[in-house]
Amino acid sequence: MDNYDKQILDIIQSGFPLVPQPYEAVGKQVGLTGAEVLARVRKLRQKGVIRRMGANFQSKKLGWQSTLCAASVPEDRIDEFVAEVNRHDGVTHNYLRENDFNIWFTLIAPDMDAVEALLNGITEKTGIRILNLPASRMFKIKVDFKMDK
Repeated sequence: MDNYDKQILDIIQSGFPLVPQPYEAVGKQVGLTGAEVLARVRKLRQKGVIRRMGANFQSKKLGWQSTLCAASVPEDRIDEFVAEVNRHDGVTHNYLRENDFNIWFTLIAPDMDAVEALLNGITEKTGIRILNLPASRMFKIKVDFKMDK
């Protein structure tokens, strides 16, 4: 990554311009054309530096329910279980951990009944019990990776 890439990443992490020509706007800030910025973003995405681009919403403020889930999955069934979990639109993160509860994922749905129905469906399909761990208190932090350091 060169200095342009780092400047672009600093801008788009939390300040992606919500304008008709966002890459032009970023380009003006860093001294490139919009086409050059877009090409660099695409290249960073292909390299895996950028994992995803999109908005983050606070599900609670939208009236939805989110929850943290954990499951103890036999090693020979991890791929099968993860594939079933990941096919559901409400799954936002999914992690493999070194623990008795080795699969952890987060889920959002319109309400807790929908969360429980989805988790019950995954359990029925896989035979694996899932712990439903909704937050009793929310702590949110903002994380930006300063690229010029």
